Amino acid sequence: MFRKMRRQGQILPDNEVFDIISRCTHGVLALSGDDGYPYALPISYAYFDGRIVFHSALDGHKIDAIKTSEKASFCIVSEDDVVPLEYTTRYRSVIAFGRVRIIEDDNLRHEYIKAIAEKYAPMDSSDHMEAEIIKSWRGFCIIEMEIEHVSGKESAALAKERKNTEI
Repeated sequence: MFRKMRRQGQILPDNEVFDIISRCTHGVLALSGDDGYPYALPISYAYFDGRIVFHSALDGHKIDAIKTSEKASFCIVSEDDVVPLEYTTRYRSVIAFGRVRIIEDDNLRHEYIKAIAEKYAPMDSSDHMEAEIIKSWRGFCIIEMEIEHVSGKESAALAKERKNTEI
């Protein structure tokens, strides 16, 4: 169902793919938007219990798109170093494909928003974090992406460096 990567020598190992997903702070969520146009938006997220989770306003283009089609992709770029005199970019990126859904269960919503809060405010006290979650509870939506396929890729130069260090 999902295509094999064309440049097999540039595939990132799974442990690095999931490190990038866990470590990075934002990516681009792509959905099927109005009138069949793709709708891609930059968004912060957390990786929790094997799923990618997002928070959102309760309505808007993103919510309408999710209600129309559950299929989505999510792209994360962890490195993006342009090398002008070589006319290339040294990069590492991940693309996940899966299905998104709006979380209705309050216990799961709480787990996910807490995971997001802990990722972006790791030094916050649990009491303050919980107070902020409660204060904003009615104003946000939680979205979960169940990953069906994920792959990571690095530039040819970084792949070559990896192979040289493995020898």
